[in-house]
Amino acid sequence: MTDCAIGIDIGGSGIKAGAVDLRTGQLVGERLRMATPMPSTPQAVVSAARRLVARIARAVPEAADPATVPVGIGIPSVVVDGITKSAANIDPGWVDYAATFEFSRALARNVVVVNDADAAGVAEMRFGAGVGQLGSVFMLTLGTGLGSALFSDGKLVPNTELGHMEIRGRDAERRSASSARVRRGLSWKAWAADLDEHLIAIDRLFSPRLFILGGGVSKNPEKFVPFLTVKVPIVAAELRNDAGIVGAAMFAAERMDAAQAAPLEPPGAERAPDPAT
Repeated sequence: MTDCAIGIDIGGSGIKAGAVDLRTGQLVGERLRMATPMPSTPQAVVSAARRLVARIARAVPEAADPATVPVGIGIPSVVVDGITKSAANIDPGWVDYAATFEFSRALARNVVVVNDADAAGVAEMRFGAGVGQLGSVFMLTLGTGLGSALFSDGKLVPNTELGHMEIRGRDAERRSASSARVRRGLSWKAWAADLDEHLIAIDRLFSPRLFILGGGVSKNPEKFVPFLTVKVPIVAAELRNDAGIVGAAMFAAERMDAAQAAPLEPPGAERAPDPAT
């Protein structure tokens, strides 16, 4: 596996990217950030990703070779076989979009597209707060929305999307995402009560051994964690807001061999018959 990959974390309000040393889980060079295009159509976001990768390749020599340095992209969507199947806090044009193919074509690199919370969770389980944790562990990313990643004895169960479980007749993330605190003008304590209700509902369904809370608020756990009453241990993500970048890069590197072996074709494309047959 290559020692370096590029990770891109696409969120509802911002896109973060950087080159990652896969031996340590640390970023190599500067972390880049830009506002998510509005509207966040696939075409606009793909163009933004192309600019970010070009900037990283110029600034970080280890990331410059497109043949050996893949790109991993985390996106707030269920991702199945490289196709984005939902659109949470991004443009509805992402539904049933051939994301892996289109990013690979635009970036001229091997690209892997994954759910953004799954990417962040993988990074935390490998390099952060989840190291050595067995049983059921949830990584929750608190940002514009609320993403979830479930691990069973360290193995990812992908695309859980528990931000969209129903609480009080609506998507839970409408009250428990970090953006909800700002949008509703709540104190940390008041917002923690809404988050707590969501965590208690998850605990009732899954009985996890640990919650890892990530996203921007992981920098300030002392402001809200003391107000949480759920009977499950809670820790802040150690990789903070870089977890999505690191995890996306990890996915890309670990799947690079398979991506190189597979033909770059859009899903459902008809292949020409082999002239030798």
